[in-house]
Amino acid sequence: MYMKNWINFPRTEGKASRQAHCDLPEGTYEREFGREGFFGPATHIYHANPPTGWSAWEGDLRPRAFDLTKLKELGSSPWQAKPVLHNAHMRFRFWRTQGAMDHLVTNADGDELLFVHTGSGDLFCDFGHLAFREGDYIVLPRCTKWRIECSEPSAFMMVEATNDGYRLPDKGMMGPHAIFDPAMLDVPAINDAFKQQQGATPWDVVIKRHNRFSKVTFPFNPLDAVGWHGDNLPVRVNWRDIRPLMSARYHVPPSAHTTFLSSRFVVCTFAPRPIETDPGALKVPFYHSNNDYEEIIFYHKGEFFSRDNIHPGMVTLHPTGFAHGPHPKAFKASQSAPKKETDEVAVMIDTRDAVEISTEAHSVEWAGYVDSWKEK
Repeated sequence: MYMKNWINFPRTEGKASRQAHCDLPEGTYEREFGREGFFGPATHIYHANPPTGWSAWEGDLRPRAFDLTKLKELGSSPWQAKPVLHNAHMRFRFWRTQGAMDHLVTNADGDELLFVHTGSGDLFCDFGHLAFREGDYIVLPRCTKWRIECSEPSAFMMVEATNDGYRLPDKGMMGPHAIFDPAMLDVPAINDAFKQQQGATPWDVVIKRHNRFSKVTFPFNPLDAVGWHGDNLPVRVNWRDIRPLMSARYHVPPSAHTTFLSSRFVVCTFAPRPIETDPGALKVPFYHSNNDYEEIIFYHKGEFFSRDNIHPGMVTLHPTGFAHGPHPKAFKASQSAPKKETDEVAVMIDTRDAVEISTEAHSVEWAGYVDSWKEK
């Protein structure tokens, strides 16, 4: 493992702000040209025109949006949910289901992150019982056996950390209790609900390894634990438990909202928060060229203050290679009549590796998304 020794010599040329994202030179549009997501060296360039002000676009590389609400197929197993976006280190699926699973599943390819978009119910796993509801994140360590019973029709965003696991971010000088305290993480319980589902009834376990499936049959329910101790186990936290990092005078970068991370991607949560009040501070996400990462955002709830024509259940993809940022109407509104607070809930996945788009995603793509930055 080598340490990166970036060429680091900050300089200024022409008209520029002294502080990024604040007090922009009049009539300019700031673009962050950065490396390593929002953690590496960056230059802030001040443009006379919006960096997203294109008039035409040709070729496969482009901003994309997919309406996952149009994927209506129900699946009794998470393995029936086809990947929407994927690369060698991450697989993003969208799973609709209802009722109770009649088998157990195990992912031997990596940790699984479930985000409950709609619905509620109960999850049973090696470690016990865990209820779930809309807005929950559930991290399932690699090789955990699990199943769910839905109290109502449910939909899950699923993100596999392929050949890897999930960790909590280093919160640095804010301390470990910022954003959400690890004490907020709930774990499965060996309670009455868990004990009642045990017994001598045969159960199948469907194991996913190298994206192929094997079925193992037991003459009893293998979720038969009577106790455990340790720290490698499922955890649950709801977006409502997250207290976003905020500054009244500075628009903090998306990386400040990191909830979980893997070796090659991060998962961030955009939760409701007050909007910046300082007259000179940007009040919408800044234009940026994220030159090493591809940005995926799943829109869960609320009105998305930097986007037009996006509704809950949609997902956007901004690949590496071009600048992106707020839509024109949102940018103008932030300057003339800014909102006091956001009400959006969204999950962002910033991945270090290029993303492949599945056939299922293409079938529900909004082709007009690339034109949504054009001035009306």
